[in-house]
Amino acid sequence: MGQPRRWRTIFTSFMILAATTVAAPAQTFTSLVSFDGNDGVNPMYAPLVQGLDRKFYGTTRGGGGNTPGTVFKVTAGGKLTTLADLVSQPYSGLVLATNGSFYGTTALGGANGWGTIFKTTRKGLIPVYSFCAQTNCSDGAFPIFGLVQASNGNLYGTTPSAPAVGSQGTVFEITPAGKFTTLHIFNGADGASPSGPLIQANNGNLYGTTGAPYGTVFEITPAGKFKTVHIFNNTDGSGSSMGLGQATDGNFYGTTQQGGVNNTCAYGCGTAFKMTPKGAVTTLYDFCSKAGCTDGSFPISGLVQTPDGNFYGTTSQGGAHGRGTVFKLSPKGALTTLYTFCSQTNCTDGAGPQAGLLQATDGNFYGVTTGGGTSGDGTVFSLSTGLGPFVTFVQRAVKVGHTAEILGQGFKGTSKVSFNGIPANFTVDKTGTYLTATVPPGATTGYVTVTTPTGTLTSSVPFRVIP
Repeated sequence: MGQPRRWRTIFTSFMILAATTVAAPAQTFTSLVSFDGNDGVNPMYAPLVQGLDRKFYGTTRGGGGNTPGTVFKVTAGGKLTTLADLVSQPYSGLVLATNGSFYGTTALGGANGWGTIFKTTRKGLIPVYSFCAQTNCSDGAFPIFGLVQASNGNLYGTTPSAPAVGSQGTVFEITPAGKFTTLHIFNGADGASPSGPLIQANNGNLYGTTGAPYGTVFEITPAGKFKTVHIFNNTDGSGSSMGLGQATDGNFYGTTQQGGVNNTCAYGCGTAFKMTPKGAVTTLYDFCSKAGCTDGSFPISGLVQTPDGNFYGTTSQGGAHGRGTVFKLSPKGALTTLYTFCSQTNCTDGAGPQAGLLQATDGNFYGVTTGGGTSGDGTVFSLSTGLGPFVTFVQRAVKVGHTAEILGQGFKGTSKVSFNGIPANFTVDKTGTYLTATVPPGATTGYVTVTTPTGTLTSSVPFRVIP
């Protein structure tokens, strides 16, 4: 097994969508990497994540030789390094825990053959939990999606199935040390086959989606109290996609892979929706609204909310060449197709993006495609739209007196860090791309600003101060 270097990542996902189509602005698309089988193949559902060194990290579903998967890093210039070979297939990416380790899942493998949770250390990858360790696999099986660390320090995730009688998936909690608890077992009536990672909302509870029969949105407390918030009916979407998020307006936004009013696709081409905290859902966009589905279809991942107030995402199919798109949606409903995949001969620019975008702190977008590239094994790409730099967080919610970890660039010589206007004590790492700050007394939820020698950088999303 490979020995990964010490690295840390940040994962954020906030989403919103809109509805009409306008002309695309100028942008620059760059193919950074074409996977060739030796360095990994077919990155799936995991967006790239940014490390302290401003390099980007991800996983592939296969690797060279008989390797089932890899963990890799790539620079903004396209230099790819394989950090670790995995013993089973990862479909999702990694999450940074506050203990400095990274945690992820594999869909299969482990002591019982039904998937694992693992962590990375300087010594390599260490197994943390093997699924199907409980009678009838009541702890779940085949974990496809990633984990989230809640403000209590524990990790939460889902499995799409559990062979126990009547079970159609689970929600679980695991401590960083490996103590596992099954919080909920789905029975079909309350949803089935959880899809996508969980998020922790402003109220401290966890929210997620299921994909069957048409899909649901659910809420669960860290202690396991479960509630179905919305049941989709196909007209408002079907098969909830990955990436439900809570936007800065307090509402939840997401996509469905299928359903909606456009029947160009056999089961609908997918929707974008807004949901209030009380569960009222509004369809904001029906994909394949343009002739030939040039606006895209089957959005599998969520969207990234940017500091300028717009939102960006991908569709896995549709577009001028039928192999997916990158798009922007404004809060007022304007959809702009920024890039159509397979625009290059033999799809060397990539095809079929299933993961969402990362907006890095340099303001540019980075992503992966499952197919295309020079060998047909997928790609890493970047897209510049002229957006400026900003700062973001390793963990978005922290109590007063605790340490907040902030990612960005040009931090050397920083003179001030403020939490919603309240100055904080801070220390800048020697890399100049990472700093730590102590959340000061009197700080309230709001934006973080970092004053550098070249100007003031503002966080992409509000920082939540936990009472």
